[in-house]
Amino acid sequence: MTADAKVRLYVEQPLGPGQPVALDEGHANYLFNVMRLARGDQIRLFNRQDGEWLAVVEQVGKRQGIARALAQTRPHTPPPDMWLIFAPIRKARLDMLVEKAVELGAGRLVPVQTRFTNAERLRPDKMRAHMIEAAEQCGATYLPDLADLIPLDRLLSTWPAGRRLYWADEGLSGRAAGLKAALEADKGTPAALLIGPEGGFAPEEREQLRALAFVTPISLGPRILRAETAALAALTLWQSAAGDWT
Repeated sequence: MTADAKVRLYVEQPLGPGQPVALDEGHANYLFNVMRLARGDQIRLFNRQDGEWLAVVEQVGKRQGIARALAQTRPHTPPPDMWLIFAPIRKARLDMLVEKAVELGAGRLVPVQTRFTNAERLRPDKMRAHMIEAAEQCGATYLPDLADLIPLDRLLSTWPAGRRLYWADEGLSGRAAGLKAALEADKGTPAALLIGPEGGFAPEEREQLRALAFVTPISLGPRILRAETAALAALTLWQSAAGDWT
């Protein structure tokens, strides 16, 4: 039944048996001009809460179309309760970071402004587009939350009770303060990973982080990693120790 449904799209509309789904101009262009699908072809649709559904194309147009949901193929499976907090970096590397964070199962992406953050103007719409594309390709049945850019000190001053913040401290490079060891003491606790900018954290930021009881400094190995590498390494370590890979 689903052998021919190779195209997978994220939609904002509800999904359920017999539910008609309006396809916008972007969807229509991709389905009918790029993929050359026609009326009667099957596709797979998912949103943030209803799982993945097999659907059939019912109307084809140059700027729009309609598909109808037939049957659920996969239930909604939310990501682990893990936030990835990162200082924005240059565009190409930021695009990669966002895409891979979705693939690795981050539940919330939080861009943070630090003293040494050095990046072009942040484009949430572009970030979300990359998130959607990654979710479509990796088989996710959710879309992570994307927070607004927030200054580091404001984020820390409004930190939610009960959530542990693992700070990837480049100053610990080469020391035995790894994430897996830290997780043994906090297993099952809602968590977040903090990755700094390309220039690292400023001395006053490091001092502030070290003074907070909810912060656990961690090492990511014997070498200093680039920001995007550090983010993906930290997510991988957390998933293998406490996430949905275990």
